[in-house]
Amino acid sequence: MIQTRRALNRALLARQHLLARADLPVYAAVEHLFGLQAQAPMPPYYALWTRLAAFDPEELSRLLAERRVVRATAMRGTIHLLAAPDLALIRPQLQPILDRLLVGNRPTTRSLDVASVAAAGADLLDVAPMTLKDLGAALVRRWPDHPAGTLATTVSFREPLVQVPPRGLWGRSGPPAFTTARAWLGAPLPATSDPADLVLRYLAAYGPASVRDVQSWSGLTGLGPVLADLRPKLVTFRGESGGELFDLPDAPRPDPDIPAPPRLLADFDTILLGHADRTRIVSDEYRRRVFTINGIIRSTFTVDGFVHGMWRLSRTSGRAAVSFTPFARVPAAARRALTAEAQRLLAFAAPGVADTAVTFDE
Repeated sequence: MIQTRRALNRALLARQHLLARADLPVYAAVEHLFGLQAQAPMPPYYALWTRLAAFDPEELSRLLAERRVVRATAMRGTIHLLAAPDLALIRPQLQPILDRLLVGNRPTTRSLDVASVAAAGADLLDVAPMTLKDLGAALVRRWPDHPAGTLATTVSFREPLVQVPPRGLWGRSGPPAFTTARAWLGAPLPATSDPADLVLRYLAAYGPASVRDVQSWSGLTGLGPVLADLRPKLVTFRGESGGELFDLPDAPRPDPDIPAPPRLLADFDTILLGHADRTRIVSDEYRRRVFTINGIIRSTFTVDGFVHGMWRLSRTSGRAAVSFTPFARVPAAARRALTAEAQRLLAFAAPGVADTAVTFDE
């Protein structure tokens, strides 16, 4: 059976809670979404705001403070917000990739005792959180012939680390300070985990998907045999280009013609990074405008389920505004819906500000 681009779009939106906002606790939403991109502190808050019917940002901050969710290196070697147990599933599978990246840093690490540096750095971070800059400065006293940045990077590649609050708390700020996962969570992470569990969790939030899609999202390679072993538990389809797609039998696959309301997607929103072929959510032409050459992924909005332009929230003393930059004409009904979404966002992000505005830059 062929899954058209529109059918894949509606399946993705349904699983991402973007067809209808979900009435879920924050922890359950974070767990289901299986990793929210968190290179910057605030995008996870906006990502959950657009997906949940009633989102209290302080609830997410409490979960971070209580260590039930964490900010840590995960998919593709970048910082994600995860349910704490999911770090134990994801991080062990990343280690071979991180080891290869570290080897790729030679000659800076060629004469370095990597294991000793990693152990020494972990011991320091067990005692108290540190920024990577401070960690490097501490380690360079023992390894003065190596750059402080190389020493800190060695620790971050070899040891599972967690970013600690106040970094990532709503309405607060702090430097990106790290401690070890074992110190933060009270036990070391397992040395191994089952990639099949990772694939199944991915499909629940992103399927139907190809082997390439799973590998692109995760940064892992060699997942073909994993999906082959899972085949008896899955259903398969073909995409419009003929590639094989895997999915969970009972996962939602709505009618492709079901209406999709306009939504505001956060910068770095993980939905734009979930597949090798991203045309189920953003065209190749528009993707080149959203993804910058220095790795920034801009805030976008959807019309009829697909990325249609970018939006920006600006705040000054006593004033807040949302401006839309469409890539094509916005139909009148969609414009009204986007205006309502922007007003809802302003109430969330700038409560109590009376002077607000919504504009379309066309």
